[in-house]
Amino acid sequence: MTASPATKVLVIGYVWPEPRSSAASGHVMQILEAFLQQGWDITFSSPAGPGEHKADLAQLGIREVPIELNNSSFDTFVSELAPDIVLFDQFMMEEQFGWRVEKHCPNALRVLETSDLQSLRHARHQRLKDQLKHNSDQNDFSDLFAPALRDEFQLMAETDLAKREIAALYRCDLNLMISQVEIDLLVSQFGLPRHLLHWCPLMVEPPQAAFRPFEQRSHFLSIGNFRHAPNWDAVLWMKNTLWPLIRARLPDAQLHIYGAYTPPKATALHNAAQGFHVMNWAEDALQVMSQARVCLAPLRFGAGIKGKLVDAMLCGTPSVTTPIGAEAMHGEHVWPGAIATSAEALADGAANLYQNQSLWLQAQLDGQRLLSARYSQSEHAPALIEKLLVCRKNLHSLRAQNFIGSMLRHHAHKSTQYMSQWIEVKNKLQS
Repeated sequence: MTASPATKVLVIGYVWPEPRSSAASGHVMQILEAFLQQGWDITFSSPAGPGEHKADLAQLGIREVPIELNNSSFDTFVSELAPDIVLFDQFMMEEQFGWRVEKHCPNALRVLETSDLQSLRHARHQRLKDQLKHNSDQNDFSDLFAPALRDEFQLMAETDLAKREIAALYRCDLNLMISQVEIDLLVSQFGLPRHLLHWCPLMVEPPQAAFRPFEQRSHFLSIGNFRHAPNWDAVLWMKNTLWPLIRARLPDAQLHIYGAYTPPKATALHNAAQGFHVMNWAEDALQVMSQARVCLAPLRFGAGIKGKLVDAMLCGTPSVTTPIGAEAMHGEHVWPGAIATSAEALADGAANLYQNQSLWLQAQLDGQRLLSARYSQSEHAPALIEKLLVCRKNLHSLRAQNFIGSMLRHHAHKSTQYMSQWIEVKNKLQS
């Protein structure tokens, strides 16, 4: 009996994965691992150049194929590959390559890995800018963290970015969502059918080794890719407002800030006398997290869920964050640390956790319960595979239920076809 051929998957990445640099890349690697566990044949392509900390996909058995934007060579490549599933990593890749996949592989299941809703993140960033412009108060941001989903929708709806992103979601057969809040926003406000959305959070295994004890830990830690705007904003807020408040409570406190791609403007903030240490990139994020006593993540805007806070739980490190940082992460469970909406309250929470061992141990235990309840790889990886298989099996009926997506794919294909014809005519006239 001949074995059936392995499912062929093409992943089109916005960047080559750097799991030690960003949570988004870490999530992509978790998805790839789920595919590898099935014995699927995986090709990873990206128009981006390789970054400093690129994962070695070839070593995992994944083919690496660079591609180019606006280059018809992709047509030949995707036709010859004939993938069963095409995974777009971020909606811009669906915009650039989706119509070519539609043209040459119309029966391939089209899946979008969103990481987070970029239009939501950008709208929240604009709201923060507006608040800072009209109010110089750097302490209390309660109003910033309290909008209803309807208010979020109104903030996003008129932006070009939201229109592009929502259109890409419709054009795909399935969208992997890391945040349940974003699922609710898309369904209740933007009207997306729920069957187009699949909850796929960060997928981790619970730690097996004992945690470093309270008395062997020291310092506060903040970590995150400096190219990610919410992380840079958090560093500035810590430097200018939050960290002086913590030092007033704990005069000997030290803060170590780690992040990939540290720019000169970040290293310029380093001040050992203030206990404010910009440490550049961490070779092993879990190691430095395990040595810290408290993780600080004072995020004033953002979307999705936060990999740094999952890492903190994996290391038994309590965390102090905002409602934006904790959004969609803990559901009905107790947060493993403190959540606050003002710099004063964040400083109080940070100082209390740092000094109170019993409070710290309880937060550590809450983190383990939260990991087990919401982020289990053994639960979410099989659920993802099952969802993909069901979608492939019922692809025709799924697309029949998604007329808006079919309409948008039709117009995307036709518009590019007309543009190609226009360019051809123009070139003939000029020759």
